[in-house]
Amino acid sequence: MKVTVVGAGAVGASCAEYIAIKDFASEVVLIDIKEGFAEGKAMDLMQTASLNSFDTKITGTTNDYSKTANSDVAVITSGIPRKPGMTREELISTNAGIVKSVAENLIKHSPNVIIIVVSNPMDTMTYLTHKATGLPKNRIIGMGGALDSARFKYRLAEALEAPISDVDGMVIGGHSDTGMIPLTRLATRNSVPVSKFISEDRMEEVKLETKVGGATLTKLLGTSAWYAPGAAVSAMVQAIALDSKKMFPCSCLLEGEYGLNDICIGVPTIIGANGVESIVEIELNDAEKAELTSSADAVRKTNGLI
Repeated sequence: MKVTVVGAGAVGASCAEYIAIKDFASEVVLIDIKEGFAEGKAMDLMQTASLNSFDTKITGTTNDYSKTANSDVAVITSGIPRKPGMTREELISTNAGIVKSVAENLIKHSPNVIIIVVSNPMDTMTYLTHKATGLPKNRIIGMGGALDSARFKYRLAEALEAPISDVDGMVIGGHSDTGMIPLTRLATRNSVPVSKFISEDRMEEVKLETKVGGATLTKLLGTSAWYAPGAAVSAMVQAIALDSKKMFPCSCLLEGEYGLNDICIGVPTIIGANGVESIVEIELNDAEKAELTSSADAVRKTNGLI
């Protein structure tokens, strides 16, 4: 499998590193507009190969999309990252043009590629990629829900004082500080509802901490996070490579599912060799349905800015 990662910054380099370490891809191409940057990152990563025992070939290129030809999967991380105090939505004017150009260049050289969108605002950038390329809906996936769910499980394990391997939970809705919907009602510890272990007030704290998870890290780091986003992307790419039919909450184009149309937003999906193999419609209660409707309204508002 050949994977292209567009953008060799912290998130892109983390994607490439985790994909290589898992050793399921034959080649990873890093591409960036900054002269020599992707080449340097690729060389640095390749010098870890003997230490981390992987055989994946990592190469870098400066804005030469011909080097990405015949990629099976492409990851778009390019765009300006968040700074403290910025919302994901405030990035739209700059990142929309970047993502549209990148997607068109990828399709030109890899017409059968599956695209994973990481750039923010992620749901809107995923929707824009659909509109710009006209690809089938299964071949364009927004990463956000996979990352948000990982952050949710981290906060749940913290509240439970339990190993994270005990914990399962999912976040649906928009990838924004207000749009995320951590499904606390369905969260479990080894199949037992989490509500059996922690109070309703503590669960509400977990929910709020999850929703501002990205902003919390941006404030601490001075820029967007990169390790967890990179890991989330690598898990999705691995599911495609191995056709593992793994369930992730992802932003994908809805055509009637959950009562929504012509919008990309986070819902449970099965990911395999074809990208989005299917969308899983779970039973939401009235409060969760209302939250999803509100989240969708916010995403549509942002979509209107592109």
